[in-house]
Amino acid sequence: MGAKRTALKKGAKTGNRHPPKNLHDRWERLHEGDREPWPDEPRVARLERRHAAFGAWVARLGGTADVARRLQNAWQQFHAGDYREAIEAGTQLGALGATVANKAAAVHTLYGRRGPRELRLLDDAVKRGEAAVATLPDYANAHYTLALALGRYSQRISILQALADGLAARVRKHLEETLTLEPRHAEAHIALGLYHAEVVAKLGALMARLTYGASQDAALEHFRRAIKLVPGSPIAHMEYAHGLLLLDGTGNREQARELYAQAAACEPADAMEALDIERAKRGPA
Repeated sequence: MGAKRTALKKGAKTGNRHPPKNLHDRWERLHEGDREPWPDEPRVARLERRHAAFGAWVARLGGTADVARRLQNAWQQFHAGDYREAIEAGTQLGALGATVANKAAAVHTLYGRRGPRELRLLDDAVKRGEAAVATLPDYANAHYTLALALGRYSQRISILQALADGLAARVRKHLEETLTLEPRHAEAHIALGLYHAEVVAKLGALMARLTYGASQDAALEHFRRAIKLVPGSPIAHMEYAHGLLLLDGTGNREQARELYAQAAACEPADAMEALDIERAKRGPA
């Protein structure tokens, strides 16, 4: 736990040496993994016209221009490593803000301390995600960041309990919906790869396939797809390695080390990737 607190402190400092100076110009690189559209006023206006509940909320908040400006500020905080501030800012911005708030909560609870407060942060993220999906059902990252929050929560309570409580099935449902809406969503491919790998690791290949339709082949296919989509992403290489170790900790050890080395050699685009690269340099556990 102490090591993770140190990583968070150092990672934030590292990330702040490389802040996105012009968020718009760097947006495509920063969001190649989740395909999040640039949150400008036309984007907010399109969603306002398409979804009545979202439009009513935008009107109450102050209009499309104000929502867009505040969304961009929240993402600026996220990419600079100010995760608590990004959670707070995103929470105030409804269905679109849930994406930045939930990604910030996921990073903060991965690299921060583990305790009741962090579990509450994830529970809040799940509730934000559920509301976002209800408001914007055709928004890929509403589904993805709900799945991300559910997945992080499941990891805190154990995969077996998550399976028994039906949380794992919800994770898979929303990840598959993400890929239906955005097939090139690399982060959803990574998460689905981990879903298959974790279920197979806990239940064995036969029970995983019969009970949950999970398989090693599906895990590997999702990981390979993610690497093709985002070859410069440290987390894609690290999670691929993690999945390989779940499936065969001995036989896949050398390939996992190679993937960690590739992750460590990546150039960080923001504070989150700086944290990922710092973890990659320590190698697989």
